[in-house]
Amino acid sequence: MATIYYTGCSLDGFIATPDHSLDWLMSRDIDGGADMGFDTFAPRVGACAMGASTWQWLLDHDPEGWTPKPTWVFTHRDFAESDQVRFTSADVAQVHAELVREAGDKDVWLVGGGDLVGQFHDAGLLDEVWVQYAPVTLGAGAPVLPRHVELSLDEVTRNRDFMCGRYTVVR
Repeated sequence: MATIYYTGCSLDGFIATPDHSLDWLMSRDIDGGADMGFDTFAPRVGACAMGASTWQWLLDHDPEGWTPKPTWVFTHRDFAESDQVRFTSADVAQVHAELVREAGDKDVWLVGGGDLVGQFHDAGLLDEVWVQYAPVTLGAGAPVLPRHVELSLDEVTRNRDFMCGRYTVVR
C-alpha cells in the first residue's frame, strides 16, 4: 500500500489553469494502455482524496464518470452528500488513517490539488508522485506541487502524447 499523487501536468508545471480548468488536459490523446497510464493505475486504488476545486470540476464536467471509490474531499464549502464521497476539513493525518483503512491492501490516490498533496507530504504521508507531462504550456495556474519536495526518479515511459515520470519521495 502506498499513498500516491497521480496527476497530469503541463510542461511548465501546472495542473490546472488559473480558473481551475482541466479542459486542456482532457483534449489530449492519453492512455494507450501504457505502464503508467490511468487504466493500469486505477485498479490499484482503494480510496481517494482531493480538494474542493478538483471535486467541483468533476461535478461540473463528468459527475457520472467519477470512479465509485471511497473519496474524501477536503473543503470548507457545502456540497451535496454522496454515498461514496465524504467531505472534511480535518487534518490530513487524521483523514489519511481513514483512507488507509478504507483502501485495505490497495493504494491511496491523492487526486489533487497540489497544495493538498503538499500537506500530505509535510505530514510524512506521501510515498510516490506519478506525473503525466502533457505537451502543452499554460503560463500560469495551480502548480503541480507548490513546495520543496525531494524526489527520486524510478521510471520514465510514454503514454501516447504524454511523457510519464514515477518518483519516490525521499525522506
